[in-house]
Amino acid sequence: MTSSLRANTELSQCFASSVRPYDQKAYVTQQYPCKGTKNCFSKRFSLLRMAAGKVAARRTRNTSLISSMSKNNYGESADMADSLTYKDAGVDIDAGSELVKRIAKMAPGIGGFGGLFPLGDSYLVAGTDGVGTKLKLAFETGIHETIGIDLVAMSVNDIVTSGAKPLFFLDYFATSHLDVDLAEKVIKGIVDGCQQSDCVLLGGETAEMPDFYADGEYDLSGFAVGVVKKDSVIDGKNIVPGDVLIGLPSSGVHSNGFSLVRRVLSRSGLSLKDQLPGEAITLGEALMAPTVIYVKQVLDFISKGGVKGIAHITGGGFTDNIPRVFPKGLGAVIYKDSWEVPSVFKWIQEAGQIEDAEMRRTFNMGIGMVLVVSPEASLRILGDGNGAYTAYKIGEVAVGEGVRYG
Repeated sequence: MTSSLRANTELSQCFASSVRPYDQKAYVTQQYPCKGTKNCFSKRFSLLRMAAGKVAARRTRNTSLISSMSKNNYGESADMADSLTYKDAGVDIDAGSELVKRIAKMAPGIGGFGGLFPLGDSYLVAGTDGVGTKLKLAFETGIHETIGIDLVAMSVNDIVTSGAKPLFFLDYFATSHLDVDLAEKVIKGIVDGCQQSDCVLLGGETAEMPDFYADGEYDLSGFAVGVVKKDSVIDGKNIVPGDVLIGLPSSGVHSNGFSLVRRVLSRSGLSLKDQLPGEAITLGEALMAPTVIYVKQVLDFISKGGVKGIAHITGGGFTDNIPRVFPKGLGAVIYKDSWEVPSVFKWIQEAGQIEDAEMRRTFNMGIGMVLVVSPEASLRILGDGNGAYTAYKIGEVAVGEGVRYG
C-alpha cells in the first residue's frame, strides 16, 4: 500500500531524496519491452553491480465471515483472550498510520495510493512497495518464480486506482551473496508481472551486501510509474450515496498479513507441506498464490465510464482502504455473504482464533480491489455476458463515515 505525495492543482511542491552508499551503483537500461525473458535476463545481469545497500521497512477486509465462524472447528470461541492479532505478530497498523500523518505535515497531500506529478495535460502516477514477509514463505517453500509477480502487482495495482496506465517498472534486489540462478527465477516473475501489466521493465538495482542477510535470503522492492490525463483522474470526488461497490476477487492472501499468517502457522502445528483443510492443495501452495494484477481489467472498466473511485485492498483491509476514496461524510455498507470467502482465510481465522474485526483489517478476505461506480455502470459490469471477468456487488455508499456490515 503506497502512501505517497499527491500534487495539488499545479504542483506546489515536490521533492525526492535518496541516500546512496559510497560504492553502490544503480543501473538504468534503455527502454526495452520484456517479451523474451532470455534477452531481458542477459541485459539485466550484464549490468549487475556488486553493491552495498539500504534496508527498507514496509508497512487487507471481509464481509460476513463470521457469525458462522465465531467458533472454530474445535468449539473454541474466536474472541478468546489468546486470539492472535496483527500487532501480536509484530505489525502495528496504527503506528504506520501515525507515521503517515507525521510525514503529511512535511509533505502536504500525502496519503493516496499513488503519487501524482503534473506533466502537461497529464499526471505521472508513481507507487512503490515490497512483498513483506511473504518472502519468508518463498525461502521455506522454494517457490521463487512468482514472488516477482507479487512485487509488480503491489505497485501497479496502487497506481491504477487513479486511472493510470502503467508505463514502466523498476526493481531492487538485495542479498548477502548473489545466487544468479535464484535471482533469475525472481526476475522471471517480475518480467511476467510486467507483461500482465502491459508495462516495461526499465531497469533496477542489484545489491550484494555480505553478512547483511541470512544465506539464501534476499529482499525486494519495486517502483512503478504510469500516466493518466488530468481530466480522467479517478479521485472519488463525485461519489454520492447510492453508488455501488464492486469487488474483484483475489487469489488468496496476496502480499499482506504474512507476519500474522506465519504466527498462525506456527500455532497450528501444521507445515507448509500439509494440505489446506478442505482443499486439494498444500498450505504452501495456497499461501504463495501470486497477487492478482488488476490493471487491464480495471482500465477496461474505466474506459466504459461510471467508475468514480477505486481502492486497492492491501494492508488495513476494507476497514482502512475503502474510506480513503470517499468524500468527507460518506462511508460504505458491505453486504454480508455477497461473495465466497476463500478457504485459506477460514483456516487462518480458526487456527489463529482471530476476531472478525482483526481479520477485516488485516486481510483482503477474497476481494483484492474495490470499485465505486454509478448504479448504471454496476449493471453493465455485473451483466457482462462474455465471462472475461468475475465481479461481485458487495455493497453501497451511504451517509456516515467508516465501513459497516449489513
